Amino acid sequence: MAKTAQGTMYRGSIHDFPDFDPNQDAEALYTAMKGFGSDKESILELITSRSNKQRQEICQSYKSLYGKDLIADLKYELTGKFERLIVNLMRPLAYCDAKEIKDAISGVGTDEKCLIEILASRTNEQMHQLVAAYKDAYERDLESDIIGDTSGHFQKMLVVLLQGTRENDDVVSEDLVQQDVQDLYEAGELKWGTDEAQFIYILGNRSKQHLRLVFDEYLKTTGKPIEASIRGELSGDFEKLMLAVVKCIRSTPEYFAERLFKAMKGLGTRDNTLIRIMVSRSELDMLDIREIFRTKYEKSLYSMIKNDTSGEYKKALLKLCGGDDDAAGQFFPEAAQVAYQMWELSAVSRVELRGTVYAANDFNPDADAKALRKAMKGIGTDEATIIDIITHRSNAQRQQIRQTFKSHFGRDLMADLKSEISGDLARLILGLMMPPAHYDAKQLKKAMEGAGTDEKTLIEILATRTNAEIRAINEAYKEDYHKSLEDALSSDTSGHFRRILISLATGNREEGGENRDQAREDAQEIADTPSGDKTSLETRFMTVLCTRSYPHLRRVFQEFIKMTNYDIEHVIKKEMSGDVKDAFVAIVQSVKNKPLFFADKLYKSMKGAGTDEKTLTRVMVSRSEIDLLNIRREFIEKYDKSLHQAIEGDTSGDFLKALLALCGGED
Repeated sequence: MAKTAQGTMYRGSIHDFPDFDPNQDAEALYTAMKGFGSDKESILELITSRSNKQRQEICQSYKSLYGKDLIADLKYELTGKFERLIVNLMRPLAYCDAKEIKDAISGVGTDEKCLIEILASRTNEQMHQLVAAYKDAYERDLESDIIGDTSGHFQKMLVVLLQGTRENDDVVSEDLVQQDVQDLYEAGELKWGTDEAQFIYILGNRSKQHLRLVFDEYLKTTGKPIEASIRGELSGDFEKLMLAVVKCIRSTPEYFAERLFKAMKGLGTRDNTLIRIMVSRSELDMLDIREIFRTKYEKSLYSMIKNDTSGEYKKALLKLCGGDDDAAGQFFPEAAQVAYQMWELSAVSRVELRGTVYAANDFNPDADAKALRKAMKGIGTDEATIIDIITHRSNAQRQQIRQTFKSHFGRDLMADLKSEISGDLARLILGLMMPPAHYDAKQLKKAMEGAGTDEKTLIEILATRTNAEIRAINEAYKEDYHKSLEDALSSDTSGHFRRILISLATGNREEGGENRDQAREDAQEIADTPSGDKTSLETRFMTVLCTRSYPHLRRVFQEFIKMTNYDIEHVIKKEMSGDVKDAFVAIVQSVKNKPLFFADKLYKSMKGAGTDEKTLTRVMVSRSEIDLLNIRREFIEKYDKSLHQAIEGDTSGDFLKALLALCGGED
């Protein structure tokens, strides 16, 4: 096994090859390249089965035996992406990084993404080795070349990172943490303009452990994550660099999992990025990257590479990947802990929930009622006034407007709105005018009426509402439809799915915090179910997931990981199917991070061809006064575009204007 620092566990996917003989390997490679054509299969099999240190010995043996340069011969024999991958594997990591940076700043234009990825993620020692390798390979000073090819604050931060002088994690001062939080706050949020130097100094020099505490305290102090402040205060490549630094501080494996996913998603593959990461991380943290990748993107890195590449290039990448995390027995205990910490850090319990719609100051229901009446009177309708008033009042204020409208004009405001506006805008505005419980009751009713059932809507509402919200929905349903919600669910669903929904619809989830002893028992209860015993598994999951409090369930999920080395969401997806699986996954995701659950719903409602306007409207209406600001932050963090941008690119007209008003701003 490749050597690691004392006291740490090796997390790479490539190991030292046992019974290694560099002369024998050199001969095998020479034979594979001798004559007409080359044996690419033998080349990739050998090189991807040796550690980088062993590959350097093979290069030396090859030169001693044949008087030839192995890398030069490989370049001559191989072509394209496969050649680039194999040649990169043959270079020491520092020289590989040096070559990538040289390519990034050579010629016309600069590959800023490559510079950001390498310089934001390397340790002090790796940075020192990179500077030395660049000097040795190109007889040039790396710092001078970067200064000559970049500018402004982006350049300054790159130079700071290049020094490799980040403080060690040994000592953390609570006073200094508080001081750094205050300095960052005053340099950005509290300042007219931004003091970029403070961001550069603190994020470029403090230890990782110190900065993690700074980020936690910053969130508590300002009510927003450091990433949101960076996006709001910085711009361009400098902003991207600082966000990459923050991501690497929080979790370097998660940063690379995200980079790999983006390299392969959508049309076309960013092969240079894919090669660079697979080569550079294969002996460092590939196992952690793989597990975070599967947890975050619901598919294994192995399967995505397999579907996105081809030929010997694919085979070599899969060897570097080291295994398929969707296959049986391919889950790693340490990575499971990393996966848990990844979402626990952003768990909703640590974040103040904030909506985007608030009660209007100097509210005057009389004036609003008159303005709305005027907007709908006569020929034509003044949609802009309707949108402006209704999207900038709280729901409680809208109910006052309804009452005032009836008192003044003897007319039903809802009926007038229905007759004056139509389509998606009508659905949105009328939804905003209903009390939340009655709105949810109506959505549930619509999901169950007519031919077929909209299970996704039933799940979305019942799996995410609080006890108080569920009880209010029950009352509203009974009042509006003269039938209990439980009876409606009973007649429209069946089996375990029905049992889950009815359990959720009682609104009797336990309140309060976690009970560690009970959490261990609950986790054991689920873990003890034999694989394949679907009925027993679903019953046990329902007993725990539908009744325990959110804080308690978070502890259950942690205990489950400790017992099984599996994330509970993965087990549900693997062992269950259909509506039952979807319901349990929704509960788990809501417990982990409810704003992220809704961010995913919004993204899926707008991605691809066509828009799911009903889901888009339902989420925007129902979350606007609860946590839409949090949802916005999760949206941009996961999808690298703001919710505002997504709505702008996917909707139009007055519907677009109303949605953007609810969105509340551009991130």
